[in-house]
This record gives sequence, C-alpha cells and structure tokens, in this order.
Amino acid sequence: MYIIPMTGKELIQKLEEPSSLSIFEKLYGSETAATGKKRYTALIQTFLSEKDFHYGSFSETKGELRLFTAAGRTELGGNHTDHNRGRVLAAAIQLDQAAVAAKRTDNRVFFRSTGYPDVIVDLADTNGQPDLEPKENEKGKTEALIRGIAAEFTNRGAAVKGFAVNANSTVLPGSGLSSSAAVEVLFGRIINDLYHGGKCSSLEIAQIGQKAENIYFGKPCGLMDQTACSCGGAVAIDFASPAKPLVKQINVDLTDAGLSLCVVNTKGSHADLTPDYAAIPAEMKAVASCFGKEVLRECTREMVEKNAVDIRQKLGDRALLRAFHFFDENQRAAEMHIALEKLADASAKQKAITQYIKLVNESGDSSWELLQNVYSTQNVKEQGIAIALALTKNFLRSKTLPGACRVHGGGFAGTIQAYIPVHELKSYCSLMDGVFGAGSVTVLRIRPVGAEELIL
Repeated sequence: MYIIPMTGKELIQKLEEPSSLSIFEKLYGSETAATGKKRYTALIQTFLSEKDFHYGSFSETKGELRLFTAAGRTELGGNHTDHNRGRVLAAAIQLDQAAVAAKRTDNRVFFRSTGYPDVIVDLADTNGQPDLEPKENEKGKTEALIRGIAAEFTNRGAAVKGFAVNANSTVLPGSGLSSSAAVEVLFGRIINDLYHGGKCSSLEIAQIGQKAENIYFGKPCGLMDQTACSCGGAVAIDFASPAKPLVKQINVDLTDAGLSLCVVNTKGSHADLTPDYAAIPAEMKAVASCFGKEVLRECTREMVEKNAVDIRQKLGDRALLRAFHFFDENQRAAEMHIALEKLADASAKQKAITQYIKLVNESGDSSWELLQNVYSTQNVKEQGIAIALALTKNFLRSKTLPGACRVHGGGFAGTIQAYIPVHELKSYCSLMDGVFGAGSVTVLRIRPVGAEELIL
C-alpha cells in the first residue's frame, strides 16, 4: 500500500473535505464522527505549533505526517480462560488512541499523550549502535513498551529509527477496556507502517505487543487484549496453540438487535488485588498438574469430576470450583461466537440474540458463583461489582426486559458489563449514576476497525 506523503496543512485540508466524514463514522459512529475529525485536526495543529514537541527534529522529517488509531477493547465472553489456553470472545470499541506520527532521522522516539508526561526513548547508545535490550529501570513504564516493540520489529528485519507521536486517548484508564494494550498496538502499527512497509498482520502486531509487555514491561499478560485492540470487530480467539492462536473476526452491531452494550465503573480500588488475580490461573493450573498437565485445556471436566475428592483434599474447594468454571466458560465462549455470527441472518436474528443473552447471563453467574472474582475476600466491605450486578439484574427483571450482565475483565473491583434495551438506557444510567456517581455508565460501540493507519 503506497501512502501519499502529506504535510500537516495538507492533512487538515483533507480532513475538512466532507468526504472524509465516512472514515470517522466507521470509527466512532455517525453521532460523534464530526467530533472525531476535530480531535485529529487538533492533534495535527498541536504537532505543528509546538516547537519543543519535535525535540528539534521536525525539519528533518520534511513535514510529512501520518494518522493512526488503535481501539480499546471489551471482553464479551471467556472470563479468565485465556491463561489456561481456552477460548475467549472480545471486541474492539469506539474508545481509542488517536495519533499523529512522523518519522525522525535520528534514533529517538518522542511520545506525547494528552494528560500524561512526555516520554522520550533513545533506541541507540552513545556510539549510535542499537540499544534494544530490556532495561531494569524501564520496567513498568511506557519506555519499556516502545523499546520492546522496536526490538521485535528489528528482529523481523525492519530498519527502525526514531519517530514523534502526538496522541490522545479516550480509553478510560482502570476501566478494564485495555488502555495499555491500545498503546502497545498503536506503537506496533506506527512502526509497522513507518519502517516495515506494513508487512505485519494485525495478529502479528498483537503478538509483538504482548511480547514487549511480557519481557520488557514485566507483566505476564495473555494475548486477548492486544488481539482485540489490533484486529477490530468482535473476535473469537482460541488459544489452544499459544504461538498460533486461531482468530475469527465477526462484524456485529448489537444496536440492530435493540441493545446497548455498556460498562459500569463501580469506582472500586484495584490496589492490593494482585494476589487475587494471580490466584486464579495458579489454582486452575494446580488442578491441571494433578493430571500431569500444564493447563486445564489439556484436561476434561469428566477427569476433574472423577477425581474431585482428591483435588478437594489437595488443593481445596475453590480450585475445584474454578476448574468447573473454566470448562463451562470455555464451551460457552464457543457458543457465544456461533450466536453472534447468526445475527447476520435476518431469519435467525431473534433466536440468536436470545441465545446470546442467555449465555452472557450464564457467564456472569459462573464468574460470581464458581470463579469467585466478583469481590476480594481481603476486604468484604467493598463489593461494588456485586452491588452493580444485583441492581442490574433487578432492573431487568422488574421491567421484564431482555438483557444481561456479567463481571467485566479481571474482576474483584472495577467494572461490570451490561446489555440494556436501547429504550431503557436513560433509566438505567440514572439508576447506576445514583449509586456509583455521575458518568459511571459508558456506552460502547463495537467497531470494525482495530489498529490502523487512516488514509484520507
């Protein structure tokens, strides 16, 4: 794909053309497309007007700018299945990282994101040689992600040099919508398109981001978040083979089925919850180890049930219940995938959405009852997720409405996910805002675009 080089002024002129609106309708929907255009225009203007932004190198770029987007994501099904090589269902959403980028002729990367401190990374040492090894002082920082992603592209044959980025994120931090994964695939897409000729697929960009987060950033994450943020649409992912996961994209619009997809931020604290999160994969893998296996995907529910007495004595009851959740949820994710695909068939649509909603509710109940990640036993006074789920269930039941709710993401604190009939959305928002504070509900839109360069 050949990209016609454009200056910032030329890009702004292109953005002002009415024909460009269709690009932003695809990203953000018709109601907020114009706002999306203005957001990119503002990023370009800032890029051009602030001399210090370019760290003295803008003249070296010949003024050529490129536009990028990287979606946030929502988990639809497969709660805590990925780390045991299970199936998941996730989707890219309209909340995203929007960015303007330009090549630099040196080896420095300058990254500015609205509301955050500037990040500067030199990809070469004082002798001008590549400096792409992990650094202890960068662990847990954006610098580590940049260096790790640049290193992986270099390993794949790309002649990576520096670049400058001005970005703005609408992915709510701490909301379970994967703001970190969106940043990773943004860097991956930028380097891929600026220095690698766009050779890497969306899945490869996701894998590069995961590797950087694992090795350079120091977080042992799975691949679900990056895949959803990078690929776009709804994605069904099967991690049976971690090195080569099976990814199937599904184009779906839930509003066509009369439902609004939302997340509710219960404002709970994630502090000190690392032991709770770590215990889930550890206990599931401990059950698998009883059979000489590494993960539960290598076992069957029948195997586990037949040995329930021994597992209870050796590992305790919670590990056994979490194993049951894995087997049920893994199958449920596959069934949810089938239901979403059937939404495209007008004759099967109503039956498919009814089945899908039923499965979402079952997923939520399983996470609450078997997986037990709705609240932490370290602080039983804080149970915001359980309160949100109880309120949502009662809201839907009292009005005899079709809908569903489930814990969203890792759990223990943070957000729930809800499917609310469009005509009742205002009432639902009022209810939840009254308990968790104004703006606690965020309405999501599944968008077909993941991480891409925008071509005007």
